[in-house]
Amino acid sequence: MFPPGLASGIIVPYFDKEQRMRKKPTILQTHTLSQTRLFLIEQVDLRFANGVETSYERLIGGARGAVLIVPMLDDDNVLLIREYSVGVERYELALPKGRIEEGEDMLAAANREIMEEIGYGSHQLHHLSSLTLAPGYIGHITHIVLARQLYPQRMPGDEPEPIEVVPWSLQRLDELLQQDDFTEARSVAALFLAKEYLQHAPSQ
Repeated sequence: MFPPGLASGIIVPYFDKEQRMRKKPTILQTHTLSQTRLFLIEQVDLRFANGVETSYERLIGGARGAVLIVPMLDDDNVLLIREYSVGVERYELALPKGRIEEGEDMLAAANREIMEEIGYGSHQLHHLSSLTLAPGYIGHITHIVLARQLYPQRMPGDEPEPIEVVPWSLQRLDELLQQDDFTEARSVAALFLAKEYLQHAPSQ
């Protein structure tokens, strides 16, 4: 017996690579539904391997993606920022982040963003992982970068007001998760990735 809700599904062990390599649907055509300065909304018409045809809508961000940086002031203290988030209409604690500009590689973008947002550069940048956000309908990748060996360096940015920088100990990560102004999933995931990495990495 399948559990309720799984009767029509397919249960496949993750390590069954042959099943995981199922043929992708064929894209029949795409239509632009709307476009703004930052985003493109498309309708995608698909035909699946079983012959079923359907349409999806997707939101496409910048082709180069974005970076989200975990700037470590020392082996334990990370530098968060508090800035206004119009999506939820409040000030939020999060990690520094931004788009990768044309002609810029991931690590250079990460270094530029922390210079603009927290007033530090980094002598040691490490790509931890790359994350998607709601991949069922958002085509956007955020690259998580760990920044260590910080040094004071300020670059002008495009923020409308000064950004508040908030040091936080990774030993108090559980306490941070209880804050009602720390809700961004990418920042939560990045801090756990960084903490795990730093537990096995040599000290600065």
